[in-house]
Amino acid sequence: MTPPPQIQEAFSVCGERIVRSLTVGGLSGASAVRISDRQRADVAEECLSSVWDKTYLLGRMPPAPLISRRTAVRVADVFCGAGGLSFGVFDAVRACGLEPRSVLAVDVSRTALEVYRRNFDPEGYSAENLWTSVTTNYSTRGPRIAFSSAPALLSEPLAAAHGKVDLLLGGPPCEGHSTSNNRTRRSDPRNMYYVVMPALAVALGAKAVIVENVPGIRHDSRGILEQAKGLFASSGYLVDEFVVDAVRVGLPQTRKRHILLASCGHQPDVRAAVARVARPQRPLRWAIEDLMHVDSHDLFDTPATLSDVNKRRIDYLFDHGEYDLPNEHRPDSHKDGHTYPSIYGRLRWDKPAGTITTGFNTPGRGRYVHPERRTTITPHEAARIQGFPDCFEFRLIDGRAPTRTDLAAMIGDAVPPQIGYAAGLAALASLADDLVDRGTAR
Repeated sequence: MTPPPQIQEAFSVCGERIVRSLTVGGLSGASAVRISDRQRADVAEECLSSVWDKTYLLGRMPPAPLISRRTAVRVADVFCGAGGLSFGVFDAVRACGLEPRSVLAVDVSRTALEVYRRNFDPEGYSAENLWTSVTTNYSTRGPRIAFSSAPALLSEPLAAAHGKVDLLLGGPPCEGHSTSNNRTRRSDPRNMYYVVMPALAVALGAKAVIVENVPGIRHDSRGILEQAKGLFASSGYLVDEFVVDAVRVGLPQTRKRHILLASCGHQPDVRAAVARVARPQRPLRWAIEDLMHVDSHDLFDTPATLSDVNKRRIDYLFDHGEYDLPNEHRPDSHKDGHTYPSIYGRLRWDKPAGTITTGFNTPGRGRYVHPERRTTITPHEAARIQGFPDCFEFRLIDGRAPTRTDLAAMIGDAVPPQIGYAAGLAALASLADDLVDRGTAR
């Protein structure tokens, strides 16, 4: 197996701009963003990546290079949610001097699908249930697992994308594998959605596939990860997997996600890609301190309304200088013997946050109390911790804001774009030769 081309990322200052240069084998690109006088004064060689990343988080994205007839990388995202994985992958594609093009988006949440459409404008989209949209018949003979018949697409939106997909993305439902699911973990029927990904890849003719899930996917009682890897391998894909720590790629959040990458090109190497774009650990302050005094009544910038009992719990934390709520102030279900001590906890400025989930609107679902305000964090702050830049629009097609519940679901369930960026670079490295040939042939 031939290893993929190496990835090289470098930053430099050119006048009033900071430049990111990227090479992935024969692919290369350079992007630039304008920095402020204060940032220029603070810039030192060892922190250029931090200045770039903070500028990115503030929404000052680099413009697409003015290159005529750039090679397009056609992306389909299923179980797409609002599009965190796509956002990071698109950034990787542009950074390599290529043009990302959304050809298909699928999610059962119509609200999330609208937000995805607003940000990526896919050529095709659907809110269908993917379990009934592609055949997944497979069998095991000895150590080999393979499709017993060629996977077939059963819906028009998917069929229209056949042969048009370079890179297939997907984050199948992960609740069944989550460590917070003590009832059906490792045997949840939703875990079977994972094998939809190799079936879709084969049926669509995708050249590479990125599948995201929680690390618990490795412990599914039916070996669903090994089944998926076997189906990819027997269908001609080379496979790699790696657990990516969000802290390693620059996010102030202790979130870990399992990435499976399958490619028809070179042997993929996710670990190497993560190492090439690794960042120093960053505290919570780095991501959200500038939002401390945002003067806005928009739902996105206001915290949830709290019950009187939760207000008293938060007051106790601040009045006594505490970050963890003592047992006597917790509800009975979270007293001695509870397994989640961070619940009702207060965030620290100087440390990364814990994993942001769909429950960040309430202190009873995790450590979501703001370090200085007697409230939970806002959707905007949660989105920043998840790595979404301010230019990402959490809006419906007509411009209306989603409900607070929908915002929490989309943000908490999202794949951080920075993880998508690293995984996207690994995928592009595995396909670099093909993409260079396509560009040369134009």
